[in-house]
Amino acid sequence: MKYCGVIVNNESIALDKLFTYRIPENLRGFVEIGQHIKVPFGKGNKLKDAFVISMFDECENTEKLKEISDICAREPVLSDKNIRLINLMRKRYLCTYLEGIKLFLPRGLLKGKREKIKLVLYSNNELHGKYKEEKYASIYNTVKENVAKYSRNELSKEFDYSLSSINTLVKHGFLEIKEQRVNRVDERTFPHLPKKNLTMEQLIAIEEIMTSKRNEFLLHGVTGSGKTEIYMTLVEKMLEKGKQSIILVPEIALTPQMVERFKGRFGKDITVYHSKLSEGEKFDEWHRVKQGKVKIAIGARSALFLPFKELGLIVVDEEHESTYKSDSDPKYLATEIALIKGNIENCKVVLGSATPNIETYYKFKRNFWKIISIEKRVDGAEMPEIELIDMRQELENNNKSFLSAKLYEEINERLEKKEQIIIFLNRRGFSTFISCRKCGYVFKCSNCDISLTYHQKSGMLHCHYCGYKESSTKICPECGSNYVKYFGLGTEKIQDEMEKLFPKARILRMDHDTTRNKDAYENIYSDFKNKKADILIGTQMIAKGLDFPDVTLVGIIAADLTLNLPDFRSNERTYQLITQVSGRAGRGAKEGKVILQTYSPDNYAILYALNYDYHGFLEEELKIRELMNYPPFGRVMMINIYSENENMLIKGVHEFSHKLKAYYGGKYNILGPCPSHISKIKNQFRWQIMIKGNIEYADAFKIKNMVYDMSKSTYNKIKVGLDMNPYNTL
Repeated sequence: MKYCGVIVNNESIALDKLFTYRIPENLRGFVEIGQHIKVPFGKGNKLKDAFVISMFDECENTEKLKEISDICAREPVLSDKNIRLINLMRKRYLCTYLEGIKLFLPRGLLKGKREKIKLVLYSNNELHGKYKEEKYASIYNTVKENVAKYSRNELSKEFDYSLSSINTLVKHGFLEIKEQRVNRVDERTFPHLPKKNLTMEQLIAIEEIMTSKRNEFLLHGVTGSGKTEIYMTLVEKMLEKGKQSIILVPEIALTPQMVERFKGRFGKDITVYHSKLSEGEKFDEWHRVKQGKVKIAIGARSALFLPFKELGLIVVDEEHESTYKSDSDPKYLATEIALIKGNIENCKVVLGSATPNIETYYKFKRNFWKIISIEKRVDGAEMPEIELIDMRQELENNNKSFLSAKLYEEINERLEKKEQIIIFLNRRGFSTFISCRKCGYVFKCSNCDISLTYHQKSGMLHCHYCGYKESSTKICPECGSNYVKYFGLGTEKIQDEMEKLFPKARILRMDHDTTRNKDAYENIYSDFKNKKADILIGTQMIAKGLDFPDVTLVGIIAADLTLNLPDFRSNERTYQLITQVSGRAGRGAKEGKVILQTYSPDNYAILYALNYDYHGFLEEELKIRELMNYPPFGRVMMINIYSENENMLIKGVHEFSHKLKAYYGGKYNILGPCPSHISKIKNQFRWQIMIKGNIEYADAFKIKNMVYDMSKSTYNKIKVGLDMNPYNTL
């Protein structure tokens, strides 16, 4: 081949296209599709990273073509199948080639990072003369006993040795320095986890998946029905065939439990891949997969793009979770990508959930794909009873506490029995907003159109959107009065109040604030699992997947929070959250119970959740979706437009809307423009346009070009975000 089409590592939308380069004589026969190369680019011919996407022998207008400069690595970093998927993502999610490519590569690759090397000490010639003195002998003997373990600085720091004395021994040849590759891989081992006796429903599910000619499966199993055991058996069968498996989990909080189970069953050679890893750790894990050293990956949605060559199985656990939708470009949905990848790789794809995403369920029904239902919990355990508490009646009975009388009574009873309790509230912080009772002033973020949340531990007011913080105050900055009041309820306040109400109880909290550190999720999970705490308070990260056999009570503090959001998925999210968090109770031999507190006891999502009636809820919700032409009956395209200059933004968005309606107003339902629900974030004013209908991908691509032309030509200070079928329309 004489020529190749490459994608250059440049973020500009204008450069989102293939550039043709000549392959020089000395590199012909060595260049392959998917390789990472260097090319001269632009007027200055600066060397840039690029990726080979296509190759050909014939080309027009070759006189001005530049030549490839070098090949960065002999082995391609992208496969033909990867490139097929990137092309499909570019069409479906309106992303650039480069945005798609970067999903498949660790960041360190383009930064020139490879293996981490440290200089370690070896003992060399035997000591003699004055070097037999204690200060030298002690250093020498320590190195001899711990050969290749320490660098000079590490040895000095750990044993309080003089760095000067260490250097003297190196200088005179008694110690030798050699390079050693640093292993950034988690090689922890876990106690062996024996196979469990499978129920008939589990055995039937495994048989159907393994023998079917189809690759797409929706495993609709109630909470506690043993879906994880099914996944592990499927992985085992894939290993017997020499095939590799990817297990996706929606939250990093679920990773420790899944890792513990899989490493307990299959050993330590499993890669764990998620956003809490450093760039170096990600590179090492990616490299291990590339070299074929591991056959199982567990992780968040990014693990879907690891370079397995013999993929046999993809599992998407808790497939309904919104965290499978990327909120940065490309705004892909991992469940969709898993199904597309399964088709490209010809591997089995299992989507598992007790509360499947409505669009997923409808897609499987429409396409006649296999839905496998598991309706019983393992070991014959019953689903926990859910008791609804109308908090309006609690107020009438003069109970102004966040705990109903019934929930308070049940907590006390469980504590006396030495059983564990989960308290769920999908809102972090201490007070959710602060205002002046005299003049009505609300403390808001200076960068965002959002009220600040008070965090008692830090004594600060936080913005949960941009990270802005300011000191709390008791004086109103507007009127100078001291009638400042802290309103609302968050997980931090619940913890504070419950420590007062139940002083002998050991209480843990799991939310975004308590899990910022790298190992925080795992530490909280382990402490609660090992019964070092009686009560676990948390947000939605505790609502799924976690399996604690001694939890017999779940308290849902405010089931209404997600109902009140102006989003067409709010009822679905409410049903899913209630069902999932309820499923944390009664997973062992002891009977479970759920207390659900609400101010909206007549809402259909809550009523169906009381009886775990997914099909009843589905039928009701689909009627509304069809009437409103929302997914799965039509596509939604959100156009979000931002700028620091509000006047320019308003003018630009109205001009663009007029043009858009002129072209597509007769074909699609175009809503807006209007300010976003949160009209300002990080000093950027935000407006949006929603397009509804059976939007063709070709039209979506043309609309993308129209909106980017608007943002870069007339209004170059305007930013644009596009999202097909968003999971959040706020």
